[in-house]
Amino acid sequence: MMYWRCFMGVLTREMLKFWQQRSRLLSALVRPLLWLFVFAAGFRSALGLSMIPPYETYILYEEYIVPGLAAMIVLFNSMQSSLSMVYDREMGSMKVLLMSPVPRSFLLCSKLVANTLVSAIQVYLFFCFALLVDVKLPLIGYVYALPIIALLSIFLGSLGLLLANSIKQLENFAGVMNFVIFPMFFLSSALYPLWKMQEASEWLYQVCAFNPFTSGVELLRFGLYEKLAANELMIVLVLTLITFTFAVRSFRPKPAASFSINSAGNKGAGNKETGIKGIGNKSYGKKQRLKANQQGRP
Repeated sequence: MMYWRCFMGVLTREMLKFWQQRSRLLSALVRPLLWLFVFAAGFRSALGLSMIPPYETYILYEEYIVPGLAAMIVLFNSMQSSLSMVYDREMGSMKVLLMSPVPRSFLLCSKLVANTLVSAIQVYLFFCFALLVDVKLPLIGYVYALPIIALLSIFLGSLGLLLANSIKQLENFAGVMNFVIFPMFFLSSALYPLWKMQEASEWLYQVCAFNPFTSGVELLRFGLYEKLAANELMIVLVLTLITFTFAVRSFRPKPAASFSINSAGNKGAGNKETGIKGIGNKSYGKKQRLKANQQGRP
């Protein structure tokens, strides 16, 4: 019961924050919709796609990039959630959560699950907009995509949390994220198939194939077409366990400024054990000097 109340508290807090920050939803959809409606129209004639798994026929560029753009929404939202973790740590509100008797790992997992729900809402709204350009995926594929979105969101959220734990100031987080988000996205199969990368450059192909975000994109792509990418699933599962474990172990909330009541009291009382020369020590010294002067008089 205690764990459930803690989980619902974290989930309600994140959902209320998401509802109040409606511009966050708009900004999350602008990027993929821009690629889908504008860039895809220009690349359609320049980029021809052959029959590659999981596709069974030739497809348009719009249909190819929909899974990659959905994964991009998860990527950006997960990193933005990590930014809120840094903000909560800076403001000290994270200590309110850590005061609960539940383990720290459960608190962080609850926050990641809440972030997963927010990501899923944004992704499925994007799928609705994709219907406007005649990108019709199998209906059962939308169901298969949900656990994949959850797994990918937890992996990217744990990665962002791991990076956030090593950043001490809020101002530095945005700059560091730019060196993580954009290379992960552009050096993947989200926008271009890997064989196109191999035609352009062999080393670029190797970098894209080694990118863990590529495994997440391909896992989501196969899931939307009712297929399972077993190798990509194992890679994402292993990386999720590793990043979440290190994120929990490295999480350290910012210590608050401590004030010792005993030291304050000792300062006023002139406690000799603390070595602090307070008002009490001065008064005591004056009385001793006055008494010695009186005894020394004839």
